[in-house]
Amino acid sequence: MTPFREETIGEARLIMADCRDVLPTLGSVDVLVTDPPYGVDFKGKATKHTQASKDFSGGYLSGDTDIGPEIVRLALALVQRGVVFPGARMMFDYPKPYEIGSVYCPSGAGLGRWGFTVFHPMLFYGMGLPHTRQGPSGFESFDTVEDCGHPCPKPLRWMLWAVNKCSLPGQAVLDPFMGSGTTGMACARLGRAFIGIEKEQSYFDIACRRVEQTYRQRDLFIEPSATAKAKQEAML
Repeated sequence: MTPFREETIGEARLIMADCRDVLPTLGSVDVLVTDPPYGVDFKGKATKHTQASKDFSGGYLSGDTDIGPEIVRLALALVQRGVVFPGARMMFDYPKPYEIGSVYCPSGAGLGRWGFTVFHPMLFYGMGLPHTRQGPSGFESFDTVEDCGHPCPKPLRWMLWAVNKCSLPGQAVLDPFMGSGTTGMACARLGRAFIGIEKEQSYFDIACRRVEQTYRQRDLFIEPSATAKAKQEAML
């Protein structure tokens, strides 16, 4: 097994490795928020969500088309609750969720076998938090997808919502398919600790850059996590 490459940025622990090797080494984590690869080996025409000539595999081989359900099943054993974006075609291959939701895309999100797809499903696991909280300041300004060099990044607004929906300040969020680091950016903005795993070096480097940039720009009034508080108190 190849040694892991790790970077620590703020309260984010970023790991470049196959998540199947890393997950057994982790202890319990509070929350899972992830967007697994789907459409592996697909190379199609460019849309507003994709770039031509790039696939969606995240460095996984064509024989790993079931990697998302497999890894989510392993990760759910480590967490209290989670939100997963499975892709419409593969959503029924995942562990049975407690609830199903979706992001509605009125302008369409690609052409499916029955016409244009207008939603992205979300699978909810574990018991939801007992109250509804508002999103962070500036929430409305993150509805677009950043051209960050990844073929299919999720809008930051979606991941801000997902992290805010299923976690509390001071909790740790796991994303075994980190990609370009959007979940880590959301955690940095919301004051959550983050563990992100990505196999592909080019995407890992993008994630490190984006998470670091978010920490530099984030709201100074965000409450740091309990881990950060403990480290600060130990220095006094």
